Amino acid sequence: MTLENASPRRKELVGIAARLFVETGFDRTTVRMLAQAMGIKSGSLFHHFRDKQEILCAVIEEGTQRALAIARRELAEADPRPRARLHAMARAHLETLLSDRNAHVAALYEWRRLDAASRERLVPLRDAYERLWEQVIDEAIAAGIVTGDAFLVRRFVLGALNWTVRWYNPSDTVGEGGRTSEDLARALVAMITRE
Repeated sequence: MTLENASPRRKELVGIAARLFVETGFDRTTVRMLAQAMGIKSGSLFHHFRDKQEILCAVIEEGTQRALAIARRELAEADPRPRARLHAMARAHLETLLSDRNAHVAALYEWRRLDAASRERLVPLRDAYERLWEQVIDEAIAAGIVTGDAFLVRRFVLGALNWTVRWYNPSDTVGEGGRTSEDLARALVAMITRE
């Protein structure tokens, strides 16, 4: 979301759109549905956005910016050892994914719906986030606590973390055995590292 468009109302509308895209899917979500959920007239929606494509781009951009900020903060505060940095990234990813679920589910499942201009805008953000993972996993491999092809390790780790949106419900702690996102991050690091 560009700074000139970062009004509180627009951010609120982006959150509503993210929820609808997850519940209904981008293709099946109409402008009328968006406007109704937002409590505005269909024409008023275009005061905030050019079209539905721009709304999807804003949903993914805002979520990715938050994920990047959280990951950078966690890494800055983490112990410099590779295992601790890997744990910090896993915890940051889960925190982002589970606290801002709709934006991230929309990004995971609706990325293919972005037009070329939106992808061009969002790819640098996505790449910046993935570079953090690349750096942390490369450090873990160099330290000998993770083995394997770095590219595949990144894909498997991110795939496992992203899949938690399908099975983990942070409000259902009884059904999940009382596990927190911290517990999940610790478990993931334990599974992929060597002592």
